[in-house]
Amino acid sequence: MYHPTTRVLTVLELLQTYGQIRSDELARRLDITPRSVRRYITMLQELGIPVVSKRGRYGGYRLRPGYKLPPLMFTNQEAIAVTLGLLHAHRLGIQSDETAISGALAKIGRVLPETVQQQVGAIQQSTVLDDVSPVESAPATTVLDLSLAVQDQKQVWIRYRTWNNETARIIDPYGLILRDGLWYLAGWCHLRDAIRVFRLDRIHRHRTLSRTFTRPEGFDTRDTVLRSLQERFAEPAVELLLETTEREAKRWVSAISAKLTQTPDGLVMTCDTGSLAWLATFISSMPWPVRVRRPPELMDELRTLSRRIAAISYEPAPEQSGLEIPIPVDD
Repeated sequence: MYHPTTRVLTVLELLQTYGQIRSDELARRLDITPRSVRRYITMLQELGIPVVSKRGRYGGYRLRPGYKLPPLMFTNQEAIAVTLGLLHAHRLGIQSDETAISGALAKIGRVLPETVQQQVGAIQQSTVLDDVSPVESAPATTVLDLSLAVQDQKQVWIRYRTWNNETARIIDPYGLILRDGLWYLAGWCHLRDAIRVFRLDRIHRHRTLSRTFTRPEGFDTRDTVLRSLQERFAEPAVELLLETTEREAKRWVSAISAKLTQTPDGLVMTCDTGSLAWLATFISSMPWPVRVRRPPELMDELRTLSRRIAAISYEPAPEQSGLEIPIPVDD
């Protein structure tokens, strides 16, 4: 079964190939009704494609003279890489229209050789990307506008919301980074007269200004954002000693929730938390030994959790009547 987007692109491809084609011929090739042909032509026109119609016996539809879409050529590996990227787009933490993704996938599919189409189709039908989701999404227009402002070195005006306040600011945007499911903007804040880091999902409104600035040479966006996040834990309420490597710990501990520091005693994790009960559950899921340095109240929560786990009992479900069908296992 064809997706409507695929049929629209097929109409466009036929118009490019034949120059002019009758409505009944389009209907025959796509196995649709003339009414559907008119609907797809209207959709192309609404997308800005200059499709014109000519009445009469030798009439039909054609593209405006001189209009030609550039060819789109992909190697097998390029096509698969782009397809995986589109399917993976939700992990970028960007609010985007699902039809944009499906439309892009359909366009790629229309220009690929049959063997590559089969490979791409297999990826679409069999692949599930559900291991990591963004903490908060940022509008695609915000990411695009700020990226252009960084590139063009133009100031931006923003309204920025925190948990208890909203301020208007003018920013010299130095760089963007996606870190642990959140988009951040690093730049010079004229309200605070210092370099600041902003979460894009908290930018309520924004506008690019005509005034330009000069980006500091050698500015490191990643380093700036990480240092800003880690400064939140300068005087932490919780301190743990993790018996593992920093590399392994980073698989479990997010930079936006805790700080990891290698010391002579081992790897120290510091953080603040609004719930020691939640932190106890999180610690119990860690696959390596953990020692609590502070606060002592955290040990009370861990003991309570331990008692709750110990109280869990096993009660098998009643046996079901009927024959069991064994599941074959390959040798």
